[in-house]
Amino acid sequence: MISSDDFRKLALSLPEAEEQDHFGKPSFRVRGKIFATHWVEQEGAVLKLSLDEQDSLVQAQPDVFSVTPWGHQGWTRVELRRVDRTLLEELLVGAWRRVAPKRVVAERDAGRSGEPATPPGSPSRPRKRQRAT
Repeated sequence: MISSDDFRKLALSLPEAEEQDHFGKPSFRVRGKIFATHWVEQEGAVLKLSLDEQDSLVQAQPDVFSVTPWGHQGWTRVELRRVDRTLLEELLVGAWRRVAPKRVVAERDAGRSGEPATPPGSPSRPRKRQRAT
């Protein structure tokens, strides 16, 4: 079982994740784009999954995952009291990756592998080549 506090901590642990109200429910966003909402009283969450993930999960575990009215966009309901923690963490990261800017995802991935996003002392962007005259 995942508690409401655990879900919130997991969502906010992702780079640049912020919590904002969304029609009376907490939502988790990256630069204004929602990757998850939290239905506290219902002990559930809604994540932005790929349609393939959604289909597989709903078929395999219908007591844990269900399609929302916005399911055609990948929005999938998750029963927090029934979902495996490791699976939820993986799906939450995937939902975050779907809406996060590519640069933020790349920086996270680089940090995860132990390498800095850019080598120390190098410019943040590659320099333009100068034409030989």
